[in-house]
Amino acid sequence: MPFVGEIEVSGLCLGANVFGWSADADQSFAVLDAFTGAQGTFIDTADSYMWRAPGNSGGESETILGDWMAARGNRDRMVIATKVGSLPDRAGLGGENIKAACEDSLRRLRTDHIDVYYAHKDDPDTAQEETLDAFDALVKEGKVRVVAASNFSAERLRSALEISDRDGLVRFAALQPHYNLMERADYEASLAPLLESEGLASFPYYGLAAGFLTGKYRPGAAVDSVRSAGASRYLDDPRGPAVLAVLDEIAAGHEVTQAAVALAWLAAQPTVTAPIASARTVDQLQGILGMLTLALTDDELRLLSHVTT
Repeated sequence: MPFVGEIEVSGLCLGANVFGWSADADQSFAVLDAFTGAQGTFIDTADSYMWRAPGNSGGESETILGDWMAARGNRDRMVIATKVGSLPDRAGLGGENIKAACEDSLRRLRTDHIDVYYAHKDDPDTAQEETLDAFDALVKEGKVRVVAASNFSAERLRSALEISDRDGLVRFAALQPHYNLMERADYEASLAPLLESEGLASFPYYGLAAGFLTGKYRPGAAVDSVRSAGASRYLDDPRGPAVLAVLDEIAAGHEVTQAAVALAWLAAQPTVTAPIASARTVDQLQGILGMLTLALTDDELRLLSHVTT
């Protein structure tokens, strides 16, 4: 099993961004029950999920997750990651904002601690010392177990790690980057070498390229999804049809979904600890769970890497 810091996590992290957005509470509970039924333990949310949806103001995903854990009495068995810095009412990584945002998340999650607390995105207007001081205080208070970064450049992540080491502050233990078969260049060129040298965990988001790597999006196909615009743009990429053809072939050979193959490729990359993927229905979840037992051959991994280079 993979780890972040000293916390053991499942090989697939369930993205909770759809909860309270394209999945209502009942649908979300069903997906969460199915995920834990498959021995999943690691769930990723954020205080900003999903403030952009009509009628929402942020925190909806955390609230659903907190209600579910309370109803199931399973908080101690779950590893919960959430984030600070992107909710308009709690924007940025200032010290007081981090402290207040953490209290808000704890209340919505109905818990006394957050397992993995991410800086959701870099805040160049706040000194990194101030941000890391605030995270350090939360860890010392027992409200956070591990701190991590999301959407940081290699330069800024390296700087944060150097400040933590210099000042004796808690250190980022993980990065959540944008990385998948279709989005490789930035991560592999600069972030992967840094994570490897510093021993950080990596939990890529958009592991299915906004749904494109599920194979649902084909020329002329209409897909009812809030992410259809983001996924369909890959059809204009000359690599898009080629990677779909390879995914189709490998998926058929293993009798799994294209999504499972794409996530298995991601999980097999040297610096990746566990990919993140979301599902708004139990059927969608079942389609990605196959990655947990799928062992791609070296030839299959090389072919997928080659076709998306």
